[in-house]
Amino acid sequence: MRKIALHSATPRLGRWLDLANLVTAGAALLVASILLIGFQFVSLRAAMLEDVDVQARIVSENSAAALLFRDSRASNETLSALSAAPAVEAAAIFDGEGRIVAAFRRNGAAELGLSADLMRAGQRFSATHLEIARPIELDGDRVGVVAIRASLEQLYARLLAYGALTLAVALGSLAVAFLLVSRMRARVRSAEAHLDRLAHVDPVTGLPNRHAFNGRLSEALAAVDRFGGHAGLLLLDLDNFKMVNDTLGHHAGDRLLKLVADRLLSCLGDNELLCRIGGDEFAVILHAPAAPDRTAAAVLQSLAAPFAIDRHEIYVTASAGLSLCPDDARDLETLIRNADTAMYQAKSRGKNAWESFHPDFDYRVQKRLSLETSLRKALERGELQLHYQPQVSLRDGRIAGVEALLRWEHPELGLISPAEFIPVAEESGLIVPIGRWVLQQACRQAAAWERAGLENVNVAVNLSARQAREPGLAADVMAAVEEAGIDASRLELEITESILMDNVQANIALLERLRAEGVRLAIDDFGTGYSSMAYLKRFPIDRLKIDRTFVRDIPGDGDDEAICEAIIAMAHSLGMTVTAEGVENARQLEFLRNAGCDVMQGYYFAEPRNVQATTRFLESRAALAPAMPA
Repeated sequence: MRKIALHSATPRLGRWLDLANLVTAGAALLVASILLIGFQFVSLRAAMLEDVDVQARIVSENSAAALLFRDSRASNETLSALSAAPAVEAAAIFDGEGRIVAAFRRNGAAELGLSADLMRAGQRFSATHLEIARPIELDGDRVGVVAIRASLEQLYARLLAYGALTLAVALGSLAVAFLLVSRMRARVRSAEAHLDRLAHVDPVTGLPNRHAFNGRLSEALAAVDRFGGHAGLLLLDLDNFKMVNDTLGHHAGDRLLKLVADRLLSCLGDNELLCRIGGDEFAVILHAPAAPDRTAAAVLQSLAAPFAIDRHEIYVTASAGLSLCPDDARDLETLIRNADTAMYQAKSRGKNAWESFHPDFDYRVQKRLSLETSLRKALERGELQLHYQPQVSLRDGRIAGVEALLRWEHPELGLISPAEFIPVAEESGLIVPIGRWVLQQACRQAAAWERAGLENVNVAVNLSARQAREPGLAADVMAAVEEAGIDASRLELEITESILMDNVQANIALLERLRAEGVRLAIDDFGTGYSSMAYLKRFPIDRLKIDRTFVRDIPGDGDDEAICEAIIAMAHSLGMTVTAEGVENARQLEFLRNAGCDVMQGYYFAEPRNVQATTRFLESRAALAPAMPA
């Protein structure tokens, strides 16, 4: 397939969340505005009541003598003072028998009457007016009543202006909030798109990586279940690729992988998707394959011509295994396992071959069982040991800690790669007792270094997926810490992104419990898995470890430089420190130092060593207290 469209996280959910937030904020502001306007209305009405009441009292106090002598002229003059109060529409002075002695009306307003209800209440509000009645007293005797009617028009005008201002402020606040949310969402989308590319695209070949491969293969199998037909999987492993890395270097090896990917793409059709799922392992997903055997043969034939790298002609062969759905398997794991079994069968034939899966293939199963049997005895026989690789602080050049790495020295097979026996330990469940042993040994060694005067040597231990699912993991960790007699902060547990995202809620609870005990936590191989920022900030993580695949080609590779700088900036913004793995030269060191990286680990400083060699290294560094290598 020449052009590959990768799935990316849709922003639809983000847009709905933004809209929901804005609607919620708008509703809150609307309610607050209504409450403020209501409060202002009550305040204005109370102020108006007080103002009109004061005016009525003044008229009452100045009308007693005029009313006693029935001087209507003086009474009218007293009422005429109300013309200075624009809200007052009408007023009247009544004698003790309720007859009008004097009256005031503005602009033809209706005449003011005196009702028994108004006399009893002393005040009365309607939708448009306020009426107040106050007695006129002389020597403690009531000789009359003054009544005033005021319009609420000015009150409503002021309330309308206040409401308009309040709503304008609310709308302005909502607009500012919308702009801030839009800008923030745009930045989050950009970061998520960047991380999404990291999660789905292999940085060396530009092909879909294992994460994307799993998703696309699942879609292909789902289509077979729904609509019928066939799908296929062709696993491809380059023969003796390690020799290229060992003789020409990793840079040449990566260039070769890119050339191989281009060559394979050139021979595939539109219904065939090529992915890189491992170091030198490729996979071809076949949608509705018409002739899968022909595709397998064409893939191997495309690699026949030599590849030119640095004036070298390199011949590449491959072993391939083919498995079909639904003939060989219907689920993803079985289909991959069958293709893998067929591929190893092809390797056993002398490589540069392909093989279709057959139920009789049991070579790989037998090998796995043999490896598992030996691994069960390895722990009790003392064949397992820990090597340690130092981690160097960029701030002062001192040792910031060491990473514990598991090694298996088989008495007959020699040193067995962790990449070979760790998956067997995971599948068989042996990783749980082995992981418990690793924790105990690492903590005891930290205590031994502390007793030897090597202070502040923290020890990092990797957690596997199976361990993370064990309910007793936290208890195992704290038992190892307490048995060794070290402070829990001396232990750092490393867990990969893919394990973190396997069961988010359970892992958050686990990590929070460990953090509460004082254990430090790190995300290992960051950038090779996928965790959204929404989840990442919820994990109680102290450190991010940049995977060596992003460090290998810096400086010089613009994409890897941008990835490293983005990871460092993001980690620091979340209050985390950053460790770069795979630092092998001074140029990488200088770039990462300038980017703000905190700690480095790699062969430039020290390779993984056994306990004795690591102890000598730590003692020499402690004695010399060297500056950071230039």
